[in-house]
Amino acid sequence: MAAPLDIDSLKDRLLAGDRAALARAITLVESKRTDHRAAAAALIDAVLPQTGNAIRVGITGVPGVGKSTTIDALGTNLTEAGHKVAVLAVDPSSSRTGGSILGDKTRMARLSHDPKAFIRPSPSSGTLGGVAAKTRETMLLCEAAGFDVILVETVGVGQSETAVADLTDFFLVLMLPGAGDELQGIKKGILELADMIAVNKADEGEAEARANAAASEYRAALHILTPASATWTPPVVTISGFHNRRLDALWAKIEDHRTKLTATGEIASKRRGQDVKWMWALVHEHLHQRLVGTAEVRQKTAEAESGVSRGETSPAAGAAAIAELIGL
Repeated sequence: MAAPLDIDSLKDRLLAGDRAALARAITLVESKRTDHRAAAAALIDAVLPQTGNAIRVGITGVPGVGKSTTIDALGTNLTEAGHKVAVLAVDPSSSRTGGSILGDKTRMARLSHDPKAFIRPSPSSGTLGGVAAKTRETMLLCEAAGFDVILVETVGVGQSETAVADLTDFFLVLMLPGAGDELQGIKKGILELADMIAVNKADEGEAEARANAAASEYRAALHILTPASATWTPPVVTISGFHNRRLDALWAKIEDHRTKLTATGEIASKRRGQDVKWMWALVHEHLHQRLVGTAEVRQKTAEAESGVSRGETSPAAGAAAIAELIGL
C-alpha cells in the first residue's frame, strides 16, 4: 500500500527548488485518481501566492518549423544570462497508448542537460488545442519552484494557437520561409493572436533572402489588422534557431512587451481573464468526471450512445438522457 501524500512536505521542497519535488508535483496534477486530484488541488492552492512572477511565453508553429531547435538555443541563451527556464513541451499523443510521439526532450540536447533548465514533455492526450490538460497547473508549479521563464511549446495544429494564447503573456508564432505563397496557409486568427512573428531558418545566403521576403509579406498582412493592444504593435523578425542568430534581439522584444504591458496593467488584466477561462475548463472537467465516475453512470451513458448509433434514439434525446444522469 502506497504511503499517504504529505502535501506540506512536498510544498516546502517545491518552494525550495527541489527538482525531484517538482517532477513529483507535476505527476500528481496529471494523475486521474480521485485522491490525487484532491491532493493536487490542495497543493496548487498552497503554492499559489508564490506564483505569477515568471515571463510566460507560448511558442507555436507548424510541425517542422523548428520550434524545439529554437527553444533549445533560446533557453540556453537565457540560462547563460542567469535565468531559470522551464519548458513545457506538449507532444502529440499516440491514439493507441496515449503516450508522447515526438519526444521533444531528445531534440533539446543542450537544454536537457542544463542544471538551470527543466523540460517536461507531456502527451496532449487528445486535448483540444494541443495543450496538455494540466499545462496551467504545471506552469504554476514551475513558477513556485523558482523558474522565472516559462516556455510552452505546442503541437502547432488545430486550435493550439488559441489554447496557448490563453495560457501565456506573450504569443510567438514561428513561420517558415520559402514555402510557396507565404500567405496561402495563414489563418487570420493566428495573425490576430500573435504578439510577434519570427521567420525561422533565416540562414546565410539564399535562405536569408527568402526569410526577409517572407517577413515583408507578414508585415504587410499585419499592417491591415488592428493590434489587440494600443500599447504594442506585433513585430516581424527573422531568426535562425539552428545557428542561434538574432535570438538575443527576439528576447529583447519579449522583455520590451512585458515592460510596456505591465506598466499599463494589461498583463495583469490578461491573466485574470485567463484565470476565468481556467475556472470554466475545470467545471467542464468536473462534469466529464461525473459521466465516467461510476459504473452505473458509465453503463447508462454507453446505452444512450448505443441507441443513437443504432438510430433508435435521436442525438437530442440521447444528450438529454446523459444530462439527466448528472442532474442537468
